[in-house]
Amino acid sequence: MPGVTVPDPAPSHGVPARPDAPAVPAPAMPADALPPADAAAPQQEWWRTAVVYQVVLRAFADGDGDGWGDVAGLRARLPYLAALGVDAVWVNPWYVSPMVDAGYDVADYRRLDPRYGTTADAEALVAEAHALGLRVMLDVVPNHTSEQHPWFRAALAGDETARARYLFRPGRGEHGEEPPNDWESCFRGPAWTRTTTPEGEPGDWYLHMFAPEQPDLDWSNREVHDEMLDVLRFWFDRGVDGFRVDVAHGLVKEAGLPDADGRDRRTEEHPGWDQDEVHDIWREWRALADTYDPPRVFVAEAWPARRAERLPLYLRPDEMHTAFEFEPLHVAWRAGPWRDVVDRSVAMSGLTGAPCAWVLTNHDVVRQATRYARSQFPEKGTNETERARWPTEVPDLALGRRRARAAVMLTAALPGVLYVYLGEELGLQEVEDVPDDRRTDPIFTRSGGTDPGRDGSRVPLPWSGDAPPFGFSPERRPDGSPALDPYLPQPAGWGALTAQAQAADPASTLSLYRRVLALRRQHLAQAGPMRWVRTPSPDVLAVAREGSHVQSWVNLGAAPVDLPAGARVLVASEPVEGGVLPGDAAAWVEVDG
Repeated sequence: MPGVTVPDPAPSHGVPARPDAPAVPAPAMPADALPPADAAAPQQEWWRTAVVYQVVLRAFADGDGDGWGDVAGLRARLPYLAALGVDAVWVNPWYVSPMVDAGYDVADYRRLDPRYGTTADAEALVAEAHALGLRVMLDVVPNHTSEQHPWFRAALAGDETARARYLFRPGRGEHGEEPPNDWESCFRGPAWTRTTTPEGEPGDWYLHMFAPEQPDLDWSNREVHDEMLDVLRFWFDRGVDGFRVDVAHGLVKEAGLPDADGRDRRTEEHPGWDQDEVHDIWREWRALADTYDPPRVFVAEAWPARRAERLPLYLRPDEMHTAFEFEPLHVAWRAGPWRDVVDRSVAMSGLTGAPCAWVLTNHDVVRQATRYARSQFPEKGTNETERARWPTEVPDLALGRRRARAAVMLTAALPGVLYVYLGEELGLQEVEDVPDDRRTDPIFTRSGGTDPGRDGSRVPLPWSGDAPPFGFSPERRPDGSPALDPYLPQPAGWGALTAQAQAADPASTLSLYRRVLALRRQHLAQAGPMRWVRTPSPDVLAVAREGSHVQSWVNLGAAPVDLPAGARVLVASEPVEGGVLPGDAAAWVEVDG
């Protein structure tokens, strides 16, 4: 990888992950690092400008050799995350679960799945993270439970009180053999599954907007409200700083559960999504969060169909603190579409006062290093269009990584919150050749194998070494037996992408992220509103922030362009020579005036 024009990295020290694991060098923490959580409050609420790292726990680091990442592995790697320059860690669901949908099928909201650890381990993680200046956010899944949740098991056994907590309905047709309505699951197929009575006869149907193993709760039932509020208290009382709220536009369904009549939930109003009554729930949650000192925080995963009109409703001062900006997950690598996305998001932020929450990739989409490695759609693609072309278009991963490096230098310069996904800082690509017998995503099975699903973005991280498991697991389990293989196979060629290898290379993607996040904290995190700077090419976007002399220049075209005369380059994704920014590259520059 070519060098970049950055100052020499700060002196480093080893950060051992486990006694038997090679250390991953990390630079010393900058002097302006976030103070511990119990220190004096900053001038601005932390969640308005934070960098948040998303951890898919079973893919992050395995502490006991069973092939699954766990709390022990995460605790050992907390110094790595602190040195990366993030302010908070968001942990995907770690609760007791059959793992039909990566833990988003929760059987017990108050206990960790034994594969991950114990409640005591969780409390230790929170304390250790706070000591390093890191906040901890969890995932909460309020739309549905697992079919193995005690409530649903009791409902199937005939407990009427338990049944009232879910959406059971009689079927249509002479013998109830047809689903109650025409809704479709987000994971393909009908959103209804028929039950069998305790006597073995065909029974009512239950609603599941996702997998059949994820029955939807009935939020018109007060017991559901009270239970989820108590779950929030349970974790808030243990020091958790906030929650990412799964499917925040779900939960409430239109009364009577009418047919959707073919309406696409992603683009059209749908009776199963984005109902006005859901906002009463979020006001109740916000009131609870505000009783804590400091107040706890919520970020919404919300996909309302009429996003520009409907998303601001979730961000009113008495509801969610922030909501993800999802358009960057699919926008083409083109200047015009990117500028439109930024303008829409910033305008929405201005309406609500809630900061933008920028995200380039997450556990549900194709990694950006792969999205940018193929021909670009005119405006944007979708998960389905991206995955459909895997067999027909070979990715140029060098180009994809080059563009991905530049992309983060755009989003990191924008006002608001920045999310960094598991392994994004290593430039990992989507693993497109996960063997079918190793896939775990219900999208793969529910599509009959026609859609490979999301496993390729959830492959365990490479930490060190030249061969799998690349330091993800220790060599041996606590009983002395050999460690098990990671739950998903890693590409054999990831040796050059390990955290250990990249920490030693000042031109690596990891080194770039460390430098960008340090400069963001120093120059831009507390800066004012943004404005676009005039550039010499329509393929180039340049962002300036009020109160800062630092500008972000991003070239989304192939032709090189001149940077401002006299500008001093602070960091660049590719070498900048003679004040010329190459194609598919970015630079942060300091300008006078």
